Amino acid sequence: MVTTEHPPSRLRAWMLEGLSDMGKHGGVTGPHAEPEPPHEGQRWWRVMCLTGVDYFSTLGYQPGIAALAAGLLSPIATIVLVVVTLAGALPVYRRVAEESPHGEGSIAMLERLLSFWKGKLFVLTLLGFAATDFLITITLSAADASTHLVENPHLTSALHGYQMLITLFLVALLGAVFLKGFLEAIGVAVALVGIYLALNVVVVAVGIWHVVTAEYVVTDWADALTAEHGNVFVMIGVALIVFPKLALGLSGFETGVAVMPHVRGDASDTEARPTGRIRDAKKLLTTAAVIMSCFLIATSFITTLLIPANEFKPGGQANGRALAYLAHQYLGGAFGTVYDVSTIAILWFAGASAMAGLLNLMPRYLPRYGMAPHWARAVRPMVIVFTLIAFLVTWIFDASVDKQGGAYATGVLVLISSAAIAVTIAARKARQRRWTVLFAVIAVVFLYTTVVNVLERPDGVKIGACFIAGIILVSLLSRLARAFELRVTSVTMDPMAERFVRDMASRKMRFIANEPDQRDKAEYRDKIEQIRTDNDMPEQDDFVFLEVTVTDPSEFEAGLSVRGEVMHGRYRVLSVESASVPNALAALLLHVRDLTGCTPHIYFEWTEGNPFANFLRFFLFGQGEVAPVTREVLREAEPDRDRRPRVHTG
Repeated sequence: MVTTEHPPSRLRAWMLEGLSDMGKHGGVTGPHAEPEPPHEGQRWWRVMCLTGVDYFSTLGYQPGIAALAAGLLSPIATIVLVVVTLAGALPVYRRVAEESPHGEGSIAMLERLLSFWKGKLFVLTLLGFAATDFLITITLSAADASTHLVENPHLTSALHGYQMLITLFLVALLGAVFLKGFLEAIGVAVALVGIYLALNVVVVAVGIWHVVTAEYVVTDWADALTAEHGNVFVMIGVALIVFPKLALGLSGFETGVAVMPHVRGDASDTEARPTGRIRDAKKLLTTAAVIMSCFLIATSFITTLLIPANEFKPGGQANGRALAYLAHQYLGGAFGTVYDVSTIAILWFAGASAMAGLLNLMPRYLPRYGMAPHWARAVRPMVIVFTLIAFLVTWIFDASVDKQGGAYATGVLVLISSAAIAVTIAARKARQRRWTVLFAVIAVVFLYTTVVNVLERPDGVKIGACFIAGIILVSLLSRLARAFELRVTSVTMDPMAERFVRDMASRKMRFIANEPDQRDKAEYRDKIEQIRTDNDMPEQDDFVFLEVTVTDPSEFEAGLSVRGEVMHGRYRVLSVESASVPNALAALLLHVRDLTGCTPHIYFEWTEGNPFANFLRFFLFGQGEVAPVTREVLREAEPDRDRRPRVHTG
């Protein structure tokens, strides 16, 4: 009887378009992502603009946040921020680019240092903070874009009171674009960044001109600063204290490393050592940091001196849009409106960059851990999930730029601190004493900044903790739901193993699952006798032993290498190393079936102990309830019972 398989609905097919393992049944390959198609690289300065839509767009709100946090000390506190940027974050991420040139970033560096479940949980924790960083980038950028729209003098009367709705609309529009299919266009980023920076140069130049020509402005600021803080040492001390509140100005470095694969590099670059790409990525990071540092100092100076303090507060015309306020004030409504449009465009594109970062980051780790459901491999379902979470975050923070600043800074600082720790360990392993000490000092500075930021503004760590808890819970439930999947991506056999299989193909293929212990003659002899007794088998039947050594049980997918050997001149053994005993046995049996066209039989003994405890041992440590789990993995991998390898348990 021929059965027809009903095609999925149009909606389901559209939602899961691009899912790498849709429609694949049988075989020995697990649900692993297909490799990305090769792409042509771009010049580093063009790729820098992808970082710039995230990094440079913070000029839309950073001067206002700095003024609220530091008041008259904003320029001095910003100088502290610039020193930390150029002397701290920049050297760290230049080293990250060298150690991780394929865009994995500092999370991958730390992942390599830890193994087993503790490594996975650590990575999931960092992913929670990374999700905080990217999602708050989306919501904060949308909120600031709506602020620029609502506070535009030509629109404020019509749009006042609708900031929440406008922010939600911008987030929804971003999600809709990604649902349709978004290609991260470097050309668009170059145009947006070029126009935005050019307009900011005009605003800064005009602002500095007004400061210089009106001498009383500088005098009044200096007098007020001295009256409030006394002497320069007190000013520097207070600036150091308020510096963590300005940490938003450090955003963009993690994105800068993430876009490294787009950098062209040299023709002589190899995948193992892309020297040209590393060199140009360092140029990208350095140039972006220098440009941003110059703008940060200049904008904090002119906004502090030219804008009344009350205008920075919630409800003020400069709240979340300090430079736009100056553009309207000194360059007129037409230029100010053009500036608003440019700012809204780059802020929206910063959200697009963050969404692309989320869609690239999560699949890089979670599917490899088996901690994502099947649909998480498709873009559109994940876009819907992230968009709904962005709606929730926007509602919780009332679409306020100021309220989201702490959460954003926390995500940024945790990632930079983890990067500083990673490069410190890398330098120590490379026996580079000077770099080890330098990076250790930088790590301490960022850890201090992170702790202070968390204590003063706990919203960030609360949101981060929610993301971490959600990611860990969903990941573990997904891992549990996918426990019986065939996780082996490939099977390779050495010549001796192939010889054993070819020899068995001429008669009934019988395998014995054996847990390697002493591996002496008595172990194999007693095992054969036990299997024959339990299954009432004749003396003349011969067997091949299958032995699996568990490596890292927290891994989900891996290839399988099978090694054949003859033990004690008599017993044939196929040995493999794998994260899971049942999955390795099932994959090997299916491979042998496909190789020979014969149905193999495998024999187990029942595992002693509580079945639930044994299942937990399998789930966490890759062994335990081997016989029934092997049979279940085979049942899911091969729905045709007649073609399924036979499992016997005595």
